[in-house]
Amino acid sequence: MKVAILAGGLGSRLSEETDVRPKPMVEVGDQPLIWHIMKHYERSGFSDFYVALGYKGEYLKRFFRDYNSLSGSISVSLADGAVAPLDDTHEHWTVNLIDTGNETNTGGRLKRLAPWLADGTFMLTYGDGVSDIDLDKLLAFHRDHGKLATITAVRPPSRFGEMVFDGDDIVRFTEKPQMGEGWINGGFMVLEPAVLDMIEGDDSSLEGDLLEQLSEQHQLCAYRHDSFWQCMDTLRDVRYLRGLWEAGDPPWVTW
Repeated sequence: MKVAILAGGLGSRLSEETDVRPKPMVEVGDQPLIWHIMKHYERSGFSDFYVALGYKGEYLKRFFRDYNSLSGSISVSLADGAVAPLDDTHEHWTVNLIDTGNETNTGGRLKRLAPWLADGTFMLTYGDGVSDIDLDKLLAFHRDHGKLATITAVRPPSRFGEMVFDGDDIVRFTEKPQMGEGWINGGFMVLEPAVLDMIEGDDSSLEGDLLEQLSEQHQLCAYRHDSFWQCMDTLRDVRYLRGLWEAGDPPWVTW
């Protein structure tokens, strides 16, 4: 099954990082966030990726083009310049990097991927969010409900830390707890190819146009995910994800 990733937005709320690179290329640990997302899909057997490029898309092209030669050990033949990896490649991915325009909206980016996605059920997510969602259960849920689209509903993390008291003692402090109420679209969607015909063009919004239209037609269902999910919208989010990584055993790492 193919996996589409929207990776072309400006990331304007994260300008400290995205002035020089696209948001999916901001590193957590020693790898960009999009690598973490793709590793999670690979864990469930999904390895055929279609990445919708826009703002500074050349950074993603360089990263994947040079991935083998820049990761691990290599052998260089000075006679002819041939470069060969000496380590086994751990990521057995096919990564298709599709230019979808700098100004194209989210729905329009998906529409531009239609020539590659129109032959069957596919997955779709954003290039700026990680989760420990069980993708096999998500796909089974989608097939059981028989709708054109399934989105993953998550509880947004609070902007503030949560404290639990015993008298004056703090017995639990959580920096970014999931909220107890309310659900938002967390990405990690499963779609049928018929939805591609519902997108009018570059200006269409995935959320404001396509998903709203699907909900009005009762063709949209939600898979509720109560466990870890985190987007990377602000510098505070970047620091939070990096802190979890550096602390060891980050909750989104399923591989």
